[in-house]
Amino acid sequence: MVFEERRQMKKLRVGVVGVGHIGSNHARIYFEIAPTADFAAIHDVDPGRANSIARKYGAMTTKSLDEFAERIDAASVATPTSTHYEIARQLLKHGKHLLVEKPITENPQHATELAELAARNGVILQVGHVERFNPVLSALESRLTHPRFIEAHRLSPYPNRSTEIGVVLDLMIHDLEIILHLVRSPVQSIDAVGVPVLSKGEDIANARIRFENGCVANVTSSRISPERMRKIRVFQEDAYLSLDYEKQTGEIYRRESGKITRGKVPIEREEPLRQQLLSFVECASTGREPKVSGFQATAALELAVEITKRIQL
Repeated sequence: MVFEERRQMKKLRVGVVGVGHIGSNHARIYFEIAPTADFAAIHDVDPGRANSIARKYGAMTTKSLDEFAERIDAASVATPTSTHYEIARQLLKHGKHLLVEKPITENPQHATELAELAARNGVILQVGHVERFNPVLSALESRLTHPRFIEAHRLSPYPNRSTEIGVVLDLMIHDLEIILHLVRSPVQSIDAVGVPVLSKGEDIANARIRFENGCVANVTSSRISPERMRKIRVFQEDAYLSLDYEKQTGEIYRRESGKITRGKVPIEREEPLRQQLLSFVECASTGREPKVSGFQATAALELAVEITKRIQL
């Protein structure tokens, strides 16, 4: 059985829809992880861009999604969020396994529809919440007992891309999905504030989320910062963990014999996107449940949309 699964994995044909900044990295990694997957096809509305990436990584370009579907078994969808629903729905109807970049869609209704369509067709729908594959998170999970307070900061300079959505759906949603995964309790209340600076939507936002189990999360995201920061701090009864996604480093503080001790958290550095795509290929090949399914991504989207609504009040 294991041999059969591995043999199927090697024959899996993968492709990318949308080879802009993010999609081109998907293409690079699919090319690098051969023979685990056969990077077969690219589809993009810009033929020149598609041809350039295809030549670089030895894939074919296609003129339509239907032609693309004929050449692949599984694919990444890395197009603008507004196009995710239609593209993913068409490929899921063709029975293709998908990794859709986050946010999964513009609204929870469309996200739920895609998750249910994938389930009916017996295919994998994974969503690109890449921080779930950051080794920092594995280090946190192995030391987590009962989080009482979580603080997350995600800051970056203005990206000049993904600005059709606000910073909550662009950046904060990463932390929201992780927090939902760690806390595993219904949301009780939300306070949120956000300010548009260079975009129509908010470019800086803060949300304070209280969960029914008593945990509180304070989440700040900005895409107008002069510095980059991706950090999470978790306070629990026996320890305080401070972890840096960007640098893949961490510290843990414990109370021992009436004193506070400080230690390094050992983290083996990895490229999260590479780990994500390797996991997707494995899930598509074996039917294993992905770390972030369509339904889990929908829950994160619902929370992000609710925070956006609070900001707009």
